[in-house]
Amino acid sequence: MPTYDRVAVLSDIHGVLPALEAVLAEPAVAAADRIVLTGDITAGPQPTEVLALLRKLGERVAWISGNADRELIEYRRGERVDIPDPIGPYAAARLAEADVAFLASLPTTLTLTVRGLGEVLFCHATPRDDEEVVLVDSRPDRWTEVLADVPESVRTIVCGHTHMPYVRLAHGRLVVNPGSVGMPYGRPGAHWCLLGPGTDLRVTPYDIPAAARRLVAECDWPGIAEWADYYLGARATDAEALAAFGPRDGRNRPA
Repeated sequence: MPTYDRVAVLSDIHGVLPALEAVLAEPAVAAADRIVLTGDITAGPQPTEVLALLRKLGERVAWISGNADRELIEYRRGERVDIPDPIGPYAAARLAEADVAFLASLPTTLTLTVRGLGEVLFCHATPRDDEEVVLVDSRPDRWTEVLADVPESVRTIVCGHTHMPYVRLAHGRLVVNPGSVGMPYGRPGAHWCLLGPGTDLRVTPYDIPAAARRLVAECDWPGIAEWADYYLGARATDAEALAAFGPRDGRNRPA
C-alpha cells in the first residue's frame, strides 16, 4: 500500500457545486496526492454537475458512498417510495442511469496509508453503518461499539455524516470529522480536512449570496431559494445540530 504525504478529505458535498469549486481551487487541495470523498456527494441541487467535476479529476479521487447517495439509488430503483430530505427525489431524478450505476458501485469504507498517521480508515458515518451517529461528545462506550471491528493497525478514523468538524481521541484512536462542504452546521463556508503528517481542519470561505443566487438560477426545484439560504448560510447552529443528533447516538439508552 503506498504512503501518501497529503490527503484532502471532502465530505457531505450534497450537490452544491459552488462550494465544491471553492474547495477544489484551494492550493492545498490542488497539491494533495489524493482527494477522498467520504459520502453524501450528490443529494442536493446540482448532483450531475458535481459528479462531472469530480470525475474529471480521475484517479486522484477516492470515492465512498454515503447514506444520502444510497437513498437516491434506492429511490431510482424503486426500492423505496420516499427520501427523508425533501430535495432528494429531485436529485435522484436528475441522475442519468450511468450515474446511478456509478454511485451504486462505490465502497462504504476505504483504507489508505498517510504519512504521520499510518493506516487511516475512511467511512461516511461509522465504519460499520452509513447512517449511524457519533458525535464529538459521544460517550466512551459508544465509541467502543462503533470501532469494535476496526483492525488494531488502524489508528485514525475519518468520518462525515453529521456536518460538524471535530478531532477527538477515542480509546487511543484519532477520530476526525471534516465537516460538510455543501451543508455546514454551525459556521458558514465549505469545510474540509487536510491529512498528513497531522490533521488540519479547514474552512474555505466563498461568496455565499452569489452561490445562493446561482443555485436559484440553475436549479428548478421549487424550494431551492429557502434551501440555499438555510444550508449555505448555516442557519442551523452547532448547538441545535448536536441537540437533534444527540438522541441518535444512544446516549439516552437505559443502562
